[in-house]
Amino acid sequence: MRLEEINKRLSDIKLEIEKDGADLDALENEITSLKEERKGIMDKAEKRKALIDGVTNMENVEVIKDFKPEVEERKVNEKEVRGKNLLEQRAVTVSSGDLVLPKHTANDINGTFNQVSSLIDRVKVVPLNGGESYERAYEKGHGEGDYTAEGADYNETDVQFGYATINKTKITAYSEESEEVKKLPAANYDSVIVGGVNKSLRKKITKEILVGDGDAGHLIGIFSDKATAIDPTKDLAISAIDADTLDNIIFSFGGDEDVEDAAVLILNKTDLKAFAMLRDADGKKQYEVKSNGNTGTIDGVPYIINSACKSLATANDGDYVMAYGPLSNYELATFSPTEIQRSTDFKFKQGMVAHRGSVFIGGNVAAHNGFLRVKKAPTV
Repeated sequence: MRLEEINKRLSDIKLEIEKDGADLDALENEITSLKEERKGIMDKAEKRKALIDGVTNMENVEVIKDFKPEVEERKVNEKEVRGKNLLEQRAVTVSSGDLVLPKHTANDINGTFNQVSSLIDRVKVVPLNGGESYERAYEKGHGEGDYTAEGADYNETDVQFGYATINKTKITAYSEESEEVKKLPAANYDSVIVGGVNKSLRKKITKEILVGDGDAGHLIGIFSDKATAIDPTKDLAISAIDADTLDNIIFSFGGDEDVEDAAVLILNKTDLKAFAMLRDADGKKQYEVKSNGNTGTIDGVPYIINSACKSLATANDGDYVMAYGPLSNYELATFSPTEIQRSTDFKFKQGMVAHRGSVFIGGNVAAHNGFLRVKKAPTV
């Protein structure tokens, strides 16, 4: 009777696995329970074998007959486990040997290194849902009073204003997965794929904040010549990172009357390493670099790593390699929320699930000389 029950349950499990909504976790638990039952049978078999080896009468022979159904039951349980393993494409033993070991699959997925600079989370975000463009006024300067003779005209000291235009751009990401990936694996690949679409959007935007060329449908980056709020004659050129580099950057930023409070230095990881490894004649470090993932400080000055910056070692003459300034001086206008959609219609016949993400966004430098741009000096 027990053998018939197991055969029927095996058929039921097979049908459950073939159904779209099968609860694989529950089936795993049931298989585990069957393994434990099999272990009990095997333990019982070992005890009976020891008894059979020492006897010769017919009564003990009957014990062997009683045990045969349990042996058959154990074989059925092993088939059930093997069927489950085949479904998840594990390596299984298909002969009487034990040379092939099971391939166990973890139920989670290890992430990779961070690929999105935190710069996107530090700039100023202006929500403008439904808009097409955005114009930001900023103060460029003002005149200076002067002596005036009696009856003469007053000196003109008009305030000078500039305007940064931010136009709508569209950034998208698309990814596909098979229905097998979505439904069958123990690890949740589906959620990683959906999250990857959002990361792809953020990865593009955080780079474009620096290198966006400002062409139609593109963000205007800090390094772009279309970032008209920045006077290109104020750019700082350096040929190498030395003991004076950080001071030169800090004192070159801002107006003539103040040394600005510490802003944020945006740079490549390779150049950060150059700061950290610089030594004086006595072998002491020139800079104290404290790292915390994507951010940290150099002698107390905050920095952010962004791979869109070229390193001094690989940059061509005149290429921008760093930027320094308050990150709120860059404005990112969001003209729509980030939208991620799933569809099974496009490749319904192939059983493919499509994911697409999109966001309408724009960006520009929105303060007069809001950033000091550092570029590689021409080779002498």
